[in-house]
Amino acid sequence: MSTTETRGVRNRNPGNIDYNPANKWQGQLPHNPALEKRFARFDTPENGIRALGKVLLTYQRKHGLRTVKAIISRWAPAVENDTAAYVRAVEANTGTRPGAEIDLAQAAVMAGFVKAIIHHENAGYEYPAAVLAEGVRRALL
Repeated sequence: MSTTETRGVRNRNPGNIDYNPANKWQGQLPHNPALEKRFARFDTPENGIRALGKVLLTYQRKHGLRTVKAIISRWAPAVENDTAAYVRAVEANTGTRPGAEIDLAQAAVMAGFVKAIIHHENAGYEYPAAVLAEGVRRALL
């Protein structure tokens, strides 16, 4: 892969999920600090998208987060991110009104949300529709 690709695309981890040895994600590659110190790496982008979707579903199901602002505030905390700008970008890219509740268990909602995060995390990068759809399908299993 080209080094001009974003880190998330190179790692097939388009959500830039931090590596955590407690997480045994489907398709996660062994941790190799020589290649990547901080983030998880995946065998396929579909499995990276799956992991992103699973994290987001946990935010809804376990933590009760129902709005773009609540979810993104946890996903991309202000310590490292311009969270307000991130929220606006995801709302704009998904057509979600500020403060509106969303249901990530619906495939179309999950796909739009994941696509918006990938776009934001990876400098506007967009996966082919089939790759995105398969990653979302796996997340919702």
